[in-house]
Amino acid sequence: MSIEFLVTSIVVILLPGTGVLYTLAVGLGQGARSGIVAAFGCTLGIVPHVFASIVGLAAILHTSALAFQVVKYLGVAYLLYMAWSILREGGALTISGAGTKAASGRIVVNGILLNVLNPKLSLFFLAFLPQFVPAQAIDPTPKLLLLALMFMALTFIVFVGYAVGASLARDYVISRPSVMVWLRRSFAGTFGLLGLKLALSDR
Repeated sequence: MSIEFLVTSIVVILLPGTGVLYTLAVGLGQGARSGIVAAFGCTLGIVPHVFASIVGLAAILHTSALAFQVVKYLGVAYLLYMAWSILREGGALTISGAGTKAASGRIVVNGILLNVLNPKLSLFFLAFLPQFVPAQAIDPTPKLLLLALMFMALTFIVFVGYAVGASLARDYVISRPSVMVWLRRSFAGTFGLLGLKLALSDR
């Protein structure tokens, strides 16, 4: 495993995206354990994209405008749904010292869908992973799988860090309702902007 791959992967994972925002929101709203569950869900959401890139399905998204648009607008719709869910009272970013927490299964499914419904992830892996496979490799598939597993492991580790960090701010936020209102609006607005950015993107 090259140091270049590790460094590049960590930089990519650290960049704020839908998975990071979702993990932060759940960790802040429901604590470290739920945040870790969200991190797990977001990591699982990478699996279909890795599979698609390895078997060449991502090339279909790249060449077929219709397929890309269908997946893209499903992703846009879900991002807007998450924005609404966070903004409403009792939604994804409800913080209460003794509140009812969302079921782990629901948290995982939301995390999976946020990544699955982003067609750009497949194209990212299609362009990213082959760069670290030796040109002389007879069968690149095992190497690609190893790189993908390493990327997923790094994603989970980094996202757990985000979840735990967010959970540490819970007491501060719970004691300041105005901060909660600001955070809810900020997270919802960011998800909405990400949905708009995806809607306006070509590839």
